[in-house]
Amino acid sequence: MNGFSLTQQYASLPERFYAPVDLSPVAAPQLLRLNVPLAKALGLDAAWLASPAGVAMLSGQSMPEGVQPVALAYAGHQFGHFVPRLGDGRALLLGDVTDAAGKTWEIQLKGSGRTPFSRRGDGKAALGPVLREYVLSEAMAALGVPTTRSLAAVRTGEMVLRETPLPGAVLTRVAASHIRVGTFQFFAAREDIAGLRLLADYAIKRHYPDAAQTENPYLTLLEKVIAAQADLVAQWMLIGFIHGVMNTDNMAVSGETIDYGPCAFMEQYDTGTVFSFIDEHGRYAYGNQPNMALWNLTRLAEALLPLLAEDDEAAIALAQTALAQFEPQFQAAYLQGLRAKMGLITVQEGDIALARTLLETMASAQLDFTQTFRAISQPDLHQALTENADALLLPESLVPLAEWLPQWQARLAQEPEITPNARATAMMQTNPCYIPRNHLVEEMIVQAVTENDYSAFENLLAVLANPYTEQPGRERYALPATAAERVRHTFCGT
Repeated sequence: MNGFSLTQQYASLPERFYAPVDLSPVAAPQLLRLNVPLAKALGLDAAWLASPAGVAMLSGQSMPEGVQPVALAYAGHQFGHFVPRLGDGRALLLGDVTDAAGKTWEIQLKGSGRTPFSRRGDGKAALGPVLREYVLSEAMAALGVPTTRSLAAVRTGEMVLRETPLPGAVLTRVAASHIRVGTFQFFAAREDIAGLRLLADYAIKRHYPDAAQTENPYLTLLEKVIAAQADLVAQWMLIGFIHGVMNTDNMAVSGETIDYGPCAFMEQYDTGTVFSFIDEHGRYAYGNQPNMALWNLTRLAEALLPLLAEDDEAAIALAQTALAQFEPQFQAAYLQGLRAKMGLITVQEGDIALARTLLETMASAQLDFTQTFRAISQPDLHQALTENADALLLPESLVPLAEWLPQWQARLAQEPEITPNARATAMMQTNPCYIPRNHLVEEMIVQAVTENDYSAFENLLAVLANPYTEQPGRERYALPATAAERVRHTFCGT
């Protein structure tokens, strides 16, 4: 099929699950970047994707024969307020590809024009948010966090009107699926039990096939999604990631990070950190993300109630039991991650207090989250702790931890025998040197939008592709923002 072959599994569901979309031709599509390694991993022909026909598809201008894009229907709670009909207002699902391992992935265009769900929007995307999502999603993948991926970024040659006219662009996104908590809410709100069951069966087959063999497959589906989200949010917390807009339509049942809008990485450790300009009350602040994940999962459980049991009280009891597992699952994953970040292998009761003291010290001293954990991973420090901890000459960045370090050293002494270098090496594979720091992302966007210069974009991607390896000459990418560089607000981009 002209170098691009796919199936359309979601479009095999009844038409109330989606809406076919007419294409919106663009003026002069220009391929800004093609993720060649990802294309190859998906079994796609990178040369064809970079050809005029491929770029026409990636911009939403024209499709290969047999490809009918669709916009998906879903509902959602947005900042706590339920909207019964949202849907893909600026996204098109092209279909599925299957990689060499037999895993199926959806290919979606984001920002390609109006759909039946656009309401008053233009369905377009501006260049800045497209580049932001490309960088952030690929950085998350390199950090080892489940995420949607970016296959391509195309500049459309047209301007989109926001507060000011901005260059338009289209992102090609890859995901295990785009089924959201809000997708289940869409059918539950309409009391469309047949549709709800079809969707649940589809999600089970696609993501959790073992659930089909259990006594109550729909309960198992709920339990699997709860476990996946508990693990995902723990991973966010362990790298200082703030999603920024954890609405139910932005939570994927696959357990992937999806919809990079006003997202950002925390620098100075503060659980109240918020960057999103629209989150005036801190609903989705860094430290509130576990609570919000559980809130969203409760909405999923409510939507699934008709499938869990015929009796309402029995269904509610099953849902409550499943939801009660989120907190212990999250805490177990989060504490396991903190132990790894502190170089601990075994489990001891005092580990929680040790981690809490470290975090509280970081907060009171306004230490950079990423840099602090990287600093305690350095081989020289571990060698010094082993040889002569009473006479430590601390680097300036660790002076605020002077009281905590002896506690940590005492705990390390209780670990199985391991060389200082081996422990430091393991910690440096857990504590990244590089994250997508907000000021660098904004610098990259400004350069691309105002100067049509993508060198900062390419440089940032190159650094973030190896976040755990220190790269000589790229020290600035590891540094937090100065006072003048600090980014205080991020924006959704719609």
